[in-house]
Amino acid sequence: MARRGGFRLLTWLGAHEKTVLVALACIVAGVWGFALLADEVLEGGTQAFDRKVLLAFRHDDPAHTPLGPPSVQEGARDITALGGVTVLTLVTAIAAGFLALDGKKHMALFLCGSVLGGLAASTILKDLFHRPRPELVPYSVYVSGASFPSGHSMMSAVTYLTLGALLSRSQERRRVKAYFLLVAMLLTFAVGVTRVYLGVHWPTDVLAGWTAGAVWALLCWLAAGWLQARRTLERETEHAATG
Repeated sequence: MARRGGFRLLTWLGAHEKTVLVALACIVAGVWGFALLADEVLEGGTQAFDRKVLLAFRHDDPAHTPLGPPSVQEGARDITALGGVTVLTLVTAIAAGFLALDGKKHMALFLCGSVLGGLAASTILKDLFHRPRPELVPYSVYVSGASFPSGHSMMSAVTYLTLGALLSRSQERRRVKAYFLLVAMLLTFAVGVTRVYLGVHWPTDVLAGWTAGAVWALLCWLAAGWLQARRTLERETEHAATG
């Protein structure tokens, strides 16, 4: 069985050599970029950039109120909630249920494990760096915990990008695959921007969250491909029996 699994893995790597190499290169670049960014943050080298970008979302008045009418601020709060634990838990449960009903129970379990693993990684990184949140402007939503990396940004990347990658793997048509990935990237981007707009994170917190989340999603994508090659995870063409 071990030889057969190894042969399937080599077959998968041979068929997706360029894609796997690009993914590995992106992972290495992401880890390197996160490390450089974290080092600059710890040394205080990003303070000027963080202040400039954060204040760019605010009026030049004593209260530093956010740009736009109250409806824009309310919309930003709605969007930022898409990166919260409650919404992400619901999204993950709904997606896992869909995959299970579609005959992909192992992929559903893999999705849940990927998101939980990303949450654990986010918690560890926050405790490791323990960066204080911005005190430059008033917060527009309730927050708690450390600031670096942005938990909303990282978990939205972990959840939506991992979900997009897995759902794209569960489909055969390229347009559907591209749609899942595009929606995942747009949601991740929107959540991160609102964290800065609402004044609860420095821009570098969000950049670090995006980077760490993307690296995790890529790792999950590669793991899914490896498991599919071993026939441990369902392939795109596998569906539940009708009836």
